[in-house]
Amino acid sequence: MRAIFRHIWALVIVTAALGGALGVSRAAAADADHGAELAKRWCATCHVVESDQKQASADVPPFAAIARKPDFNADKIASFLLEPHPKMPNFPLSRIEAADIAAYIGSLRK
Repeated sequence: MRAIFRHIWALVIVTAALGGALGVSRAAAADADHGAELAKRWCATCHVVESDQKQASADVPPFAAIARKPDFNADKIASFLLEPHPKMPNFPLSRIEAADIAAYIGSLRK
């Protein structure tokens, strides 16, 4: 039984290491199209979330500008979206939805 446990544990460690080495992240598996839908619903009041959007708040960055930041990281954006912040409303996003929005923002990087 111990040998089976060691083999399973080794497999878990190798899988995790390969995922990190290959750059696989929560955001990489996310759905950017779903993130675009969520962004239009939840974020477009304040942020410009699409290039053809006509109106948003002047004091918040457009999603494309966030995506172009040199230190952009979709996992960090997804985590940020899950934490309450004074300047942002507290949206009831799941981890998957936050990752989807972060993937959408990342898709705007050009």
